[in-house]
Amino acid sequence: MSIDQLFHLNPKSELSLQKQIREQVVNAINRKQIPLDQPLPSSRNLSKQLHVARNTVILAYDHLLNDGYLVARERSGYFVNPDVLQGQVDVNATYGPEITEGRPDWSKRLINKPSEQKNINKPLDWKKYDYPFIYGQLDSNLFPINNWRECCRDAFSVSSIKEWTSDHFDHDDPILIEQIHKRLLPRRGVWVDPEQILITVGSQHALYMLARLLLGNGSVMGLEDPGYVDARNIATQTPATLKPLSVDDDGLEISSKLDECDCIYVTPSHQSPTTVTMPLERRYELLQKAVDEDIILIEDDYESEINYDHNPLPALKSLDKNDRVIYLSSLSKTLSPGLRMGYMVGPVGLIRELRALRRLMLRHPAANNQRSVALFLARGYHDTLVRNLVHVYRERCRLVKEVLDKYLPDSAQPPTYGGSSYWVKGPEYLDARLLKDLAADAGILIEPGDIHFLSDNPPLNFFRLGFSAIADSKIEEGIRKLADIIHGMAPQEGS
Repeated sequence: MSIDQLFHLNPKSELSLQKQIREQVVNAINRKQIPLDQPLPSSRNLSKQLHVARNTVILAYDHLLNDGYLVARERSGYFVNPDVLQGQVDVNATYGPEITEGRPDWSKRLINKPSEQKNINKPLDWKKYDYPFIYGQLDSNLFPINNWRECCRDAFSVSSIKEWTSDHFDHDDPILIEQIHKRLLPRRGVWVDPEQILITVGSQHALYMLARLLLGNGSVMGLEDPGYVDARNIATQTPATLKPLSVDDDGLEISSKLDECDCIYVTPSHQSPTTVTMPLERRYELLQKAVDEDIILIEDDYESEINYDHNPLPALKSLDKNDRVIYLSSLSKTLSPGLRMGYMVGPVGLIRELRALRRLMLRHPAANNQRSVALFLARGYHDTLVRNLVHVYRERCRLVKEVLDKYLPDSAQPPTYGGSSYWVKGPEYLDARLLKDLAADAGILIEPGDIHFLSDNPPLNFFRLGFSAIADSKIEEGIRKLADIIHGMAPQEGS
């Protein structure tokens, strides 16, 4: 292959033409596809080949020259700098006899196979669907790009870089801790010391660490049924016994079934997945039960910011006077699910051990991301974003209810607290697993509900409709088409 054939531009790429050229030259150098004694194509020839301005190629070459990938030779052009290849292993060299036998049987080596667990699988290309009623994704049109870019840019200022490039060992960004301590937690009625806060890589990370520290042989972990799939899957990675706990229209039911539990994972503000909210009286009842039976409560306050009520109920943690509640939250449902930024609140002694465990896992979440988020919070951009999301989601929630009442009456109650999804109960004959496939063929993306139940024979007629990522204009048409598919699945008379 000649050097000229190595370079091609992708008009659909998000990278600029100059960056594409630089990237392709670097890749060709690292793969040793350009001989050291052969010049790169001249800027004139490469610009003609790629149909770009000659200045674009010149700037790309100059950048690579400054980075040390190229050297310039007078009247000869640009060549690969041999220094950049030093220290690389020669993949074509022979160092000894080739060993082709004796591969391990990995299926026998693995003492655990998390991939075999039942998980919610969401297509990566969900944006291609005409009607993405997907849960947990955000409408990119609502993301405050300029504000986020500003915070990321300032996080990369000289002074900031000097702070976060050093190893923080097991410490978190002090500005981020301050913003969580003084801005986020007080809104949920939670007042704690900064030493009681730990930054996590999302709520799942927090749950995993808690499971490692709290669940052992003989432990009993109570889980809402239906409930959060990842909480169940994390708990099954421990020796603990899992106990399903019933949910009604007020959330987790308080009964003698809770008595055997050492820990209970609960979502009182916005039950996952049914969206119901636990009233204040039951929250106090749950706290009393925890005291009476020596139970630790793990409160996941997810989507607490997406609240349609001007007077939201306080978090369970805010009512806790006995250090029985461990509080989890994240920015996944507001800022970005891909950012993986969450936090946990608990007693100082527990947080100390969690911090030590986190250090063994990943030391601390990326310090540059922590600083960017800290600035985003400190400048009020997150407050503005949440207000915008609440406004948009409230309208979408109203639209979904209106359309469900029209095409699938009595299938769902609107979320009592807020949030970004509906829990829908279809006709008794419905198999939502089959519905998912039929809907996908029609460009509609939904989430079957059976996976949220702990029993081996869960009901199959539930599914979740998320409305955080779908445009208002698509809601009615999408639900109408979905209803047509459901009605078409009805058994025929006499069959």
